[in-house]
Amino acid sequence: MTSPKLNIATKFSSFSNGVAYVVGVVAKGEKVILADTAVEVSTIEQLDLSLLGAKSSLESVTRLAAPNGAVYLLIGLGTAELDSTALRSLAGAASRNLAEFKEIVFGLPTDSKEQTAAILEGSLLGSYQFGAYRSLNKLAPVQLAKITVISAHKPTPATLARAEILSESTSAIRDLVNSPANDIYPQSLAAAVQKLARGTGVTVEIWDEKRLAAEGFGGIIAVGKGSSRPPRMVRIDYKPKNAKAHLAFVGKGITFDSGGLQIKPATSMIGMKYDMTGAATVANAAIAIAKLQLPVRVTAWMCIAENLVSGTSTRPSDVIKIRNGKTVEVINTDAEGRLVLADGLSIASEAKPDLIVDVATLTGASSIALGHRYTGLMGHGLGVEKAKAAAEAAGELVWHMPLPADLRVSLNSDIADIANAKFGAKGGMLLGGLFLQEFIGKKAKGNDPIDWAHLDIAPSANNDQAPWGYNAKGPTGVMLRTLVSLAESYC
Repeated sequence: MTSPKLNIATKFSSFSNGVAYVVGVVAKGEKVILADTAVEVSTIEQLDLSLLGAKSSLESVTRLAAPNGAVYLLIGLGTAELDSTALRSLAGAASRNLAEFKEIVFGLPTDSKEQTAAILEGSLLGSYQFGAYRSLNKLAPVQLAKITVISAHKPTPATLARAEILSESTSAIRDLVNSPANDIYPQSLAAAVQKLARGTGVTVEIWDEKRLAAEGFGGIIAVGKGSSRPPRMVRIDYKPKNAKAHLAFVGKGITFDSGGLQIKPATSMIGMKYDMTGAATVANAAIAIAKLQLPVRVTAWMCIAENLVSGTSTRPSDVIKIRNGKTVEVINTDAEGRLVLADGLSIASEAKPDLIVDVATLTGASSIALGHRYTGLMGHGLGVEKAKAAAEAAGELVWHMPLPADLRVSLNSDIADIANAKFGAKGGMLLGGLFLQEFIGKKAKGNDPIDWAHLDIAPSANNDQAPWGYNAKGPTGVMLRTLVSLAESYC
């Protein structure tokens, strides 16, 4: 899909045939009324909007005829403050409902350049569709060619370009995650990212299974042993000459997770193609940061394997050695994501970056704790506060969870340095974080561990509920914007 042209108009001009005009509605007593808007609304301002089906509840939408063959989309603004996050979400909801239109004009109220940019960004994100595998009942192609916001607050060209880059990178994540595991497997995922990276100023290096074994990546090798399609490690490195800091992103890339020998129930295997979302996210974050030419070095590590069942699969109670030399007793073959991440965190630590952030659909326990929209955040040093601030700036939801030292005993092994899980233990999300913490190296100076943030996106990576904001059903691309915002915080 070609990115639509982004346009800012200082005032309303006239209605055009086939164009959708987005106007907010709010509650006033028992009535639904039009919110402040720069769009001409004289033909509908005297109507009883409630009788026409309009609702003020957040993101509810109603279409009405406008002059000259145009269409009004009335969207409920709810009762919350209309900040950039709310406007981004509202614009996304509007675009999801206007997929057949070539042009959308937004008449939502704005108070700043940031709010204008948020509307454009949300509209781009909301217009995403994935129809690559449909032959019958094809989705109507997205025809959106132009997005206009009527506002006195005009963003800079650089801000508009940023919105386009974030949208393109989010769409790239969604495309990879939507694709089935018979097409996206370790080798093809590595090749796809290599293709996405062309011409962006990053270098891409790929470890095959022989190199992984030779260089001590025992976690990735162990997880990938059961598949006929061997594992891969991919490094994406953006290294500007004027870099002010070095960030390392590490992503879980399980292209399909059967659970291994401790196989998942049938229904729990549905959707396990999504288990590579973390790797897709960190790769596209690095590429987006390179496109934005931020003066920050970023090294992204994609830890890619397919967790399947065969005579060569890793067994429960096997002991493996991770890149940093620590041994792990594999108690649960379905706790495989932390094994590949252990290798990724180990090699990322070797470069002594200023901050390590890992992104992973790590635990089902995080969804039990946080529902469907929040990402679990754990870590130490400056990692947590930096990630929280970046998520807030990006308008994404994170919730800080602890790493209680008293739970570490649950991961003790009788024969190895650590076990990867313990059946029946409480605090599954926290145990995942405690395990990963063992593989964060020391800072270049002193004995303190490298600042680190762990983002468990299992709750938020895939929207299996009703569409909301700029998210249809399916992959959300969550945390891409947070990682970019994090890099910007070092500029």
